[in-house]
Amino acid sequence: MRVTIAEVARRARVSKTTVSRVLNNKGDVDASTAIRVREVIAATGYTPSAGAVNLARGRTQTVGMLVPGLTWPWMGDVLQGVADVLEARGYGLLLNTMNRGEDSLTQFARHVSANAFDGLLLVEPPDTLSYITSLHESGLPVVMIDDRGHHPGFPSVATSNHAGAADAADHLLATGRTRVAMVSGPVEFGCTRDRTAGLRARLTDAGVAFDERLLVEGDFTRGGGQAAVEELVGAGVAFDAVFAHNDLMAVGVLDGLRAAGRTVPDDVAVIGFDDISIAAHTRPALTTIRQPSREMGEAAAIMLLDNLAGSELPGEPHVVPTSLVIRESAPA
Repeated sequence: MRVTIAEVARRARVSKTTVSRVLNNKGDVDASTAIRVREVIAATGYTPSAGAVNLARGRTQTVGMLVPGLTWPWMGDVLQGVADVLEARGYGLLLNTMNRGEDSLTQFARHVSANAFDGLLLVEPPDTLSYITSLHESGLPVVMIDDRGHHPGFPSVATSNHAGAADAADHLLATGRTRVAMVSGPVEFGCTRDRTAGLRARLTDAGVAFDERLLVEGDFTRGGGQAAVEELVGAGVAFDAVFAHNDLMAVGVLDGLRAAGRTVPDDVAVIGFDDISIAAHTRPALTTIRQPSREMGEAAAIMLLDNLAGSELPGEPHVVPTSLVIRESAPA
């Protein structure tokens, strides 16, 4: 049976009028109540009728953006790409982070209830998907950045994580490296899975077996990269190259190899991922896979603003490709 607004109201312990006000993004609903109602909407799969949601919302000429935090090395480039597009089209940006957990989400919900922005750009923070899904299903335009197609219900802008890792493998193989170690990101990240799969697939295609003892899970930090090298060296397994899933860990890999008396690139070649500013200034300078962070921000902002102007949002992710940047740590 179709879930009704009355059923949503019963489960959320509010009136039908309150549910209607949440659906219409009215600003006079308590933030915690609005969150509870939207969670029930997401859990029940309730789809409001055309009459239940007033889509003729007033325009604020402002775009909301929700991100986990601002300390990720590539986040600044994403934000700059977004800001460039918004400013050129006369839009403002309302930026929200999740640095304070539930308090941050409550503050963000207040902005939603107050109709503070016309659409939302999203770098998905942990534990927010059900709430964001309910916003999207209730009519708020949402574009996800760096989704990689793992949430097909959302329009998204992605980069080619799988292909980028495959390019790293190709470059290492072309320079005679066959004992490739990999320092991955945390396994719960989609980019970790994609980058791991990309390297493995290209090595397999070339007839080179990947030694599972050479896979170490890192944490995307410089210290994590150095600790991974210490683990690899301590295990006594030979390797002549390291592919790190981001540049910060790759810098830590350089630190660890230096401490272990290994020279780069003579003994071990090193490739990172992202091409953040520090990559060109390490010693030796870091070969890396450039993630087009600024271009991703631009593409997402254009997609959202075009939708606000009447264009349909695309059904497939918009992919901005990575590229290999060759420097001294893994020369051609």
